[in-house]
Amino acid sequence: MNVSSLQSVLDLNTYAAGSVKESSKTIDGTSVFQSLYDAAVNQIQETDRLTNLAEEEAIKFALGQSDSTHDLKIAQEKANISLQYTVTLRKTVLEAYKEIMSLQF
Repeated sequence: MNVSSLQSVLDLNTYAAGSVKESSKTIDGTSVFQSLYDAAVNQIQETDRLTNLAEEEAIKFALGQSDSTHDLKIAQEKANISLQYTVTLRKTVLEAYKEIMSLQF
């Protein structure tokens, strides 16, 4: 999981709270929105990859190609945790967006 995506959300929340005075504030040469977007896309791709791995392990177990319930459970838990993190990140981004939209200039 990409921890930098969480930092992007925190930066966006700081931006929404009015701590940043310039509308063109950047992080390492990219806009706050761009870094947030990139982190979200990366997190979705990672979640998709882990979900596919869990499905492959389940298929291997069902076909008898693997008899390790341990590997199956680990793959499923990784996919589950990644999905929960992605949903939480989405919720945080939406809350930050709503807060930005409610700002009065």
